[in-house]
Amino acid sequence: MTEVEGMGVRGAREAQAAEVAAGQADGVPADARARAEAAAVPPAGTGVFITLEGIDGTGKSTQVELLAERLREAGYEVVALREPGGTPISEKIRALLLDCANAEMADECELLLYEASRAQLVRERIEPALARGAVVVCDRYYDSTHAYQAAGRGLSAELVERANRLGSCGLVPALTVVLDMEPAAAYARATATSADRLEAAGLAFQERVRADYLALAKAEPVRFAVVSAAGSRDEVAGRIDAALAPVLPRLASAGAGKQGAPAPAATAAAPEGGATHA
Repeated sequence: MTEVEGMGVRGAREAQAAEVAAGQADGVPADARARAEAAAVPPAGTGVFITLEGIDGTGKSTQVELLAERLREAGYEVVALREPGGTPISEKIRALLLDCANAEMADECELLLYEASRAQLVRERIEPALARGAVVVCDRYYDSTHAYQAAGRGLSAELVERANRLGSCGLVPALTVVLDMEPAAAYARATATSADRLEAAGLAFQERVRADYLALAKAEPVRFAVVSAAGSRDEVAGRIDAALAPVLPRLASAGAGKQGAPAPAATAAAPEGGATHA
């Protein structure tokens, strides 16, 4: 990125933050305006930003680990992260968000905590990694906030879109893979042993979240790829690789060279900050 381009990105972000603070309305639906303006802010540097999304129990955390390993084998520098979390500050916020003892947490408080965690992660970890040309793979990003806090909790979609613009610092993923599964099956998997504060919201909550993910994907077909989370982890991994081929060609080439070979063992390190609920 040139110095001029970098100044443009910073200026765009400052303008976005100012609009959020001012609460301006120009007659254009906030959802459409926010996405269109956010898309105009390019990712930093020459790196590639990939996010994995989906309801709880679809196996995102496992697939992030496996994807990071495959990318490293293909010659990419990879930074694997999770939301909320990924930095010391963000991990402290995560603990607050998922603690079942915080059942009295207001929905608006929850939203702002997610955005605070995200802003710290973007500034401290994601932007520097992209600037040096790394592939960043993140387990959840702002689409989770739209699905969980707007569709799941019932907060205003316009409010959530505005908050997402600020919390993401204007950074838009190159590609978002949604791991899709029937909510009942995913919920049973996610809560088989225990449930965090979000998982404890129930099956109907997860159904609303899934419906919103699919609606987001339909609205942005270029950025989103919906992948079935059914089947073995290797089958799901193959579908993810196929979805990523347009933005990560070396991954596709490496996968083609291994056709017919045994699937590699799951030896990848967990996303930084440790494992998270899937």
